Amino acid sequence: MNFLQTVLEALESLNANKMRSGLTILGIVIGVAAVIAMLAVGHGAEATITGSISGIGTNLLFVFSGGTKDVRNPQPLTLADARALADPFAAPSVQAVAPVVQGSVEASAGGEKTATMVIGATTEYLTMRNYSLLEGDFFTAEQVAGRASVILLGPDVADRLFDRRDGLVGETIRINGQPFRVIGVLAPKGGGSFGSEDDVIIMPLDTARLRILRRESDRVGMILVQATGPQTVPQAIEEVSQILRQRHRCEIGADDFIVFSQEDFLNLARTITGVLTIFLGGIAAISLLVGGIGIMNIMLVSVTERTREIGLRKALGARKRDIMVQFLTESSLLSLLGGMIGIGLGWLISFVVGRIAASSGTPFEPVVSLNAILLATLFSAAVGLFFGIYPANRAANLEPVEALRYE
Repeated sequence: MNFLQTVLEALESLNANKMRSGLTILGIVIGVAAVIAMLAVGHGAEATITGSISGIGTNLLFVFSGGTKDVRNPQPLTLADARALADPFAAPSVQAVAPVVQGSVEASAGGEKTATMVIGATTEYLTMRNYSLLEGDFFTAEQVAGRASVILLGPDVADRLFDRRDGLVGETIRINGQPFRVIGVLAPKGGGSFGSEDDVIIMPLDTARLRILRRESDRVGMILVQATGPQTVPQAIEEVSQILRQRHRCEIGADDFIVFSQEDFLNLARTITGVLTIFLGGIAAISLLVGGIGIMNIMLVSVTERTREIGLRKALGARKRDIMVQFLTESSLLSLLGGMIGIGLGWLISFVVGRIAASSGTPFEPVVSLNAILLATLFSAAVGLFFGIYPANRAANLEPVEALRYE
């Protein structure tokens, strides 16, 4: 019996029980579609997160207070630390430095109120974070030095307070009861390393530090450092670390600060999204196993129904191998047909998820990769073979005489 004849006979057998074959294929379809869709969501999430982080810039360093548990008398980051890091003689690999303070506030305008995040920063911060404007202008160094009551409004905050993003320059917003004038509306950036970058209000550093967050000392929450280039990032990390160790009088191996680079954030994001993708794919693969069990069940029923046929074939000279190949071909066809339909359904689900995300304002696009398609296809074929072996072997081991007597 050649391969083509075996396939044709398998198709005839499956066609003779259309409803049963269709329901069996449905289990594989659902399993493959779930695997494709879940892996697409995982890869899409990874692409979105890493793209957002990479968009900030590859030569940025984030300096935070903290360190090992064994640090005694840890020192906070201060404006004096930021000025020391900006010294070109002490840190030649550092191009710009931006101290930052931030905290939660309540903003109100026109009878509307909302909770949001306020960021106090210098003009360098806006450049380093690649902010752009829908309208208006950035605040100037003179406004920073003069503690001006001006703000840059994030698009999400503008939506909640005014239900629009244009024509807002000159509007007055009260933050924790104090009036501030809007001089610009930020362009949307989406999610970032530290939450949504659209749900913020940015104001001059000392304005936020002294008037809103009430920090009398020169303590800051974070210092953003820009290296002269991607190649000088390791050297800049070392220079920043040495300066802070000297200023904070840190013991050897006991820094009271942490320096993160963009690569650190990217690696962390890739690790998290990789685990998420494997987790989602593993859950979806359970559906494939359930579909495989359905194939085994149907094939066992088929063996029982066709016992006399099997006996007749063996009596006419069919070998054990021929019977096994026949039933394995049927189970493999069930899984392969289900796999091909499942690939199309999985792509459709991914497309719909992407459109729903786009309509809700979430910059997220599921990615259906070739690896995911190949994995789902091969896995579905393997499921058909694995769960078809036992019924095929059972059919092949039937004795012709006993099979012919079966009622």
